[in-house]
Amino acid sequence: MFFLADLFPKLPLGPWVDSGVDWLTDHLSGLFDAIQSSGNVVMDTMTGALSAIPVWLFIIGITIFSILMFGKKWGVPFFTFIGLLIVENQGLWSDLMSTFTLVIISSLISVIIGVPLGIWMAKNETVNKIIQPILDFMQTMPAFVYLIPAVAFFGIGVVPGVFASVIFALPPTVRMSNLGIRQVPNDLVEAADSFGSTGKQKLFKVELPLAQGTIFSGINQTLMLALSMVVIASMIGAPGLGRGVLSAVQNADIGKGFVNGFSLVVLAIIIDRFTQKLNRTPADKAAAEPAKHHWKGWTALAVVVAMIGGGVVTSLTSGNSQKESIKLVYVQWDSEVASSNVLAQAMRQHGYEVDLTPLDNSIMWQSVANGQADASVSAWLPTTHGAQYKKYKNDIDIAGTNLKGAKTGLVVPKYMDVDSIADLQDQAGKKVTAIEPGAGVTKGAEKAMKDYGIGDQGWKVTPSSSGAMAVALGKAIKAKQDIVVTGWEPHWMFQKYDLKYLEDPKKSFGSTESIDTMTRKDLKQDKPDAYKVLKNFKWTKEDMGEVMLDIENGKSAKKAANTWIKNNQSKVDAWFK
Repeated sequence: MFFLADLFPKLPLGPWVDSGVDWLTDHLSGLFDAIQSSGNVVMDTMTGALSAIPVWLFIIGITIFSILMFGKKWGVPFFTFIGLLIVENQGLWSDLMSTFTLVIISSLISVIIGVPLGIWMAKNETVNKIIQPILDFMQTMPAFVYLIPAVAFFGIGVVPGVFASVIFALPPTVRMSNLGIRQVPNDLVEAADSFGSTGKQKLFKVELPLAQGTIFSGINQTLMLALSMVVIASMIGAPGLGRGVLSAVQNADIGKGFVNGFSLVVLAIIIDRFTQKLNRTPADKAAAEPAKHHWKGWTALAVVVAMIGGGVVTSLTSGNSQKESIKLVYVQWDSEVASSNVLAQAMRQHGYEVDLTPLDNSIMWQSVANGQADASVSAWLPTTHGAQYKKYKNDIDIAGTNLKGAKTGLVVPKYMDVDSIADLQDQAGKKVTAIEPGAGVTKGAEKAMKDYGIGDQGWKVTPSSSGAMAVALGKAIKAKQDIVVTGWEPHWMFQKYDLKYLEDPKKSFGSTESIDTMTRKDLKQDKPDAYKVLKNFKWTKEDMGEVMLDIENGKSAKKAANTWIKNNQSKVDAWFK
């Protein structure tokens, strides 16, 4: 039926898109850099201003605002107060402020673009026919796809997160603005025309007031979609609650996922209720009795002044004694969470300001190579990250090896009666439970399927995440079931369970590896003291195992790092000599 399709060559859509993105990054790099720099300044300033307000004052202020808006309806003020208290109690206040900034800025940009565009579509049918399929494309394209050009244009951080969020969240505002203007009754429009109204008068005095409810519904949807992008944007370094959710997903940490998810829910409900309350129709405004409520305006003004004053006092009284700043990135494997947090905490204790960002593996390498990040202690060489090293080796500096004797391979419980990859037959349902797609150890497992010919016998590699793999391993061991996983050492699972590597005579996973420290090319010249610390950072598999096991047993990464540092102070001090 589709034989005609075979008569035509395959269209190179992928290469065309790649070429287009490459052209834009080559020719508009200056514009993108300017947007990124200015965007970072705006976002950092807003987040800093919000974070400077004392937490207790912020919570009380927002609660008072909700009381003024909702009056005798105590549900929203009560939820606002209790919800924000819980967020602070869980130590997520700074993440909440970062998320709030990202959502507000991306939503504001979406409204600034979306409302005029929707009005234009309502006024011009040709524009409407052109924009509608573009909006369909923006809404149906998987949100993850937007991360690729975002990173290509703006690198990592909050700016590409805003860029991706705007693309994903813009359509509802455009569509509802278009719909709202079109739904204005024709007789009212004709009446305005008959009285000699100009186009501007007709739009602002008749059409927009009558379309206000519909437009606000679109804005409300845009806010919610921007919130839904928080987790996805965290994959490219956007700060906030999304990082906690992403970390929980990757490590199968139900509790952490719930706490961060609950904080997002609190923020979403507060924003949703406040925006709905702001959406007052002309009839609602006419029914209001402003003369009786002057005290509300003065109360709101007093709260705003108090919050701003509290923020200013906090900013003036907080000293900054940081020696030097450093941006570290890492991939969220258990081993790299341990090493990155130990180094970060040690540097903080010695006066450095450390920005620690979890990223996808490939983006981690790219961010160091293009100078978006200063360094990473997560380079597994020569095999696991061999492809990334080959691609970026001219743009990075390998400062040294921070851990020797690392190993990757296929791992099984010791009770399984199999010792080599070549001996695999029908164990574990002919399935290898792997970690993230594209990870070096996952690619090694796929290579092993070919090298040993077991892929032809029905064996498959099933990617998941490091956390999901660990959970599956624990459940199988508890039930004494067969399981084959992708494993690496050091890892806490070798301390917790009786495991063994399957022999790999064909070296599909390569030989013993080292974990190296990589930096951007000019870090040694720009920050020689920090570079020296990175170069001196060294520890053992046993050291890393202690930290990983503490994290697995319930300690936060920071607390586990601080515990290890306290118990190994002389080793840590040697890094700074």
